[in-house]
Amino acid sequence: MTSLEALQQHQKICDELYELALAENRHLQQHRSPPGPDLIDRKKQLLARLDAALAALRAPPTGESRASEMRAALDKARSRVLQIIQLDRENEQLLTRYSLSRGAPAPASAAPTPPASMLQKIYSRHS
Repeated sequence: MTSLEALQQHQKICDELYELALAENRHLQQHRSPPGPDLIDRKKQLLARLDAALAALRAPPTGESRASEMRAALDKARSRVLQIIQLDRENEQLLTRYSLSRGAPAPASAAPTPPASMLQKIYSRHS
């Protein structure tokens, strides 16, 4: 599979994910409840396909030289991914709002703040 084909496959899956996010958003706004298991199963299947498409994109290029087509396909994919992220963020907010308004139990108190020395150790390990 060429890089352009892999990118086009990725774009197709992103379009399907966007449509699924739109369906989830419509469900949330109409029913004010979390989506059913069928929608969640479809999302899991698409995410598995997305992982495979991303693996194909990570493969080394095969030496084709259609840079302008690649750039256009890449820009289109980026745009769709940003739309998916924005819509997913809105869906998360709707889910939170509707689950809180249904009288869900209040979350337990916040976790205690770790001591500053512990934070310094963690930062020093990763820098």
